[in-house]
Amino acid sequence: MNFQRIAHHVFLLLAGLSAWGQTIEGTIKDSDTGEPVEFVTIYNLTKDVHSHSNLTGSFSLKNTLPGDSIFISMVGYDRMQFVVAESTDWNLRIQPAPVELSQVTITPEINTLNKIKQIDLKLNPVNSSQEILRKVPGLFIAQHAGGGKAEQIFLRGFDIDHGTDIQITADGIPVNMVSHAHGQGYADLHFLIPETVQGVDFGKGPYYAEKGNFTTAGYVDFNTHDRIDQSSVKVEAGRFNTLRNVSLIDLVSGNGAQDAYIATEYMISDGPFESPQNFNRLNLFGKYNAQIGNDFLTVQASTFQSKWDASGQIPVRAVASGQIGRFGAIDDTEGGETSRQNFLIDYTSSFANGDFMQTKAYVSKYDFELYSNFTFFLDDPVNGDQIRQKESRTIYGVQTTYNNGTRLFSGDLTLESGVGFRYDNVDGVELSHTRNRTETLEPIALADVDEFNGFVFSGATWESGKWMLNAGLRMDQFRFEEVDFLSASYDRKSSTQGIISPKLNVIYSPSRKWQLYAKSGKGFHSNDTRVVLRERTQNTLPAAWGYDLGTVYQPIDRLFIDVAYWQLHLDQEFVYVGDVGIVEPSGQTKRTGVDLGLNYQLTDEIFVYSNINYANPRAIDEPEGADYIPLAPTFTSIGGLTYKGKRLNGSLRYRYIKDRAANEDNTVTAEGYFLTDVNLAYDHSKWTVSLAIENLFNVEWREAQFDTESRLAGEAESISEIHFTPGVPFFFKAGLTFKF
Repeated sequence: MNFQRIAHHVFLLLAGLSAWGQTIEGTIKDSDTGEPVEFVTIYNLTKDVHSHSNLTGSFSLKNTLPGDSIFISMVGYDRMQFVVAESTDWNLRIQPAPVELSQVTITPEINTLNKIKQIDLKLNPVNSSQEILRKVPGLFIAQHAGGGKAEQIFLRGFDIDHGTDIQITADGIPVNMVSHAHGQGYADLHFLIPETVQGVDFGKGPYYAEKGNFTTAGYVDFNTHDRIDQSSVKVEAGRFNTLRNVSLIDLVSGNGAQDAYIATEYMISDGPFESPQNFNRLNLFGKYNAQIGNDFLTVQASTFQSKWDASGQIPVRAVASGQIGRFGAIDDTEGGETSRQNFLIDYTSSFANGDFMQTKAYVSKYDFELYSNFTFFLDDPVNGDQIRQKESRTIYGVQTTYNNGTRLFSGDLTLESGVGFRYDNVDGVELSHTRNRTETLEPIALADVDEFNGFVFSGATWESGKWMLNAGLRMDQFRFEEVDFLSASYDRKSSTQGIISPKLNVIYSPSRKWQLYAKSGKGFHSNDTRVVLRERTQNTLPAAWGYDLGTVYQPIDRLFIDVAYWQLHLDQEFVYVGDVGIVEPSGQTKRTGVDLGLNYQLTDEIFVYSNINYANPRAIDEPEGADYIPLAPTFTSIGGLTYKGKRLNGSLRYRYIKDRAANEDNTVTAEGYFLTDVNLAYDHSKWTVSLAIENLFNVEWREAQFDTESRLAGEAESISEIHFTPGVPFFFKAGLTFKF
């Protein structure tokens, strides 16, 4: 072959590569509102390449030529399919449509399940604080202090307590509280008005570089609506003197240029208890969005306060003997109050090359006071064992993330890097022995705590055809400081420690209907500042190592099946002991499990879903038979059926948790339960009538359960047994919503 022929072939090859490498850039907006739509899938069926729109609605699609077939899908919008022409306008408009499972397209990405689960959120919008967290498959909650305390959380074989092993955020504002008066990671989400929730981003395991402290079992990030279609006022009333009012008022509707609305929530309830809860909660929330050229600005502010009188955990023996009823109390002066104010600025800059940078800055002011009595008269037979936990906190935080896209070899490379900090200034972290909620008998602990967490992370995602590789690295640095006011002399203790967390995820999609994935990574949960500084031998930032092997499969157009086998190893398990205000180390643990999910659309109007979750949680350093992890769930399932008509909507849902060990040798059992809930609504253009029923079959169940040693008045000796909060009996509330 002579030189001319070689040159000719090289020229043809380069020309082919040039044609193959053409890139299309465009935007996707809602055809009705003109707003940009994020997370839309743009799929080149001919070349088997895809892209997604970013938060500005922009996208770039590689390797696209005239004659290629393009497929566009997004939950809640009509699918589009067309053939590329020279004159194709890539500033696309997609038409809102009834929700269908067929609108979901499987592409190589880390959290494909999020796409599917958004269907449930759109079909069954949350209308209570309890329903918010339950949107995460396999996540269970328990309330055990009158409705005002943060819920106890269960997920993937964890009794997470109030948030030790799950990171929870709302619009990027952290919900978990470090070194909290009631327990490490305490996550009170009640400041979030359910009707403002637009989406739920979740992931299980420690596989995400942008997620830091507490991301061991996983993370949950709630996103509120940037704008509302219309104003509305809702009034709900139900059993136990329950009354709730919610208002969403559209202030500015600028067709994408600027939008603003405010939301309010007020709720009161006495609950089913013999001593009324006197529960009340007030929420105010406002959000403003503006598009400034190619940049986007969001400003939001909220305030929340709540008060309640709690009937806390009660011992089984007191109910069995007839001393109190099932909804009675040993100490009905328990209760508390809490408040929180949030302010957030979110600014996103878009650049001509498609890169964008997002900066979030927030400040939160938080106050907390809780009265509890776990052991009754065990330590003080005269006055009782009531305690007060109290604190006042201010949180400051900033995070900046830069997103850059480029080409590498035959694929697309996306680089996401971020830097930021969170600083908690906690004044008066208190634990005191009290009586009747009015008298302080003895201070047990009192301190000021300062905790700083600086971090940097970077992730690289490479996509080529059916493959996606994601590698990430996160570095966190902590500074712990404490002043103990019960010490004989002034002494400010401090300590600094850091941790590096690598991540690696591989996703393979043989087709638009099938995905296989392997996820792996290291995460961590931090220890309480007071424990870190007073007991120097404690593990400050114990690591969590995990992996997931799974698949998402769409055998037919309206059916999705997902399966995951997973394992998680913790260097140190934490158990909070509330009555003495300490966090006890419980050694290394290992959890192995299987998650199975099914989502099926039977007809245009009827949807069915179910999730089954098995876990085998064990303590590594303990002998067999004494290695159970108290209250850790081993088998859970949720599911239901939803009807979505033009006017009439409804759902029938269940949740089940199996009996589980309440102590280390499984000689005490926390009882499981099976509950059924119903939601019905008739929707008109100007009004909606709704009915919500909890515990349809009036099952007697125990919501929160603990194996606790206690002594009742008159008892000579203490007894260790199950103490529980009774689950809500048959409960209904009816609602009427006016829209304008």
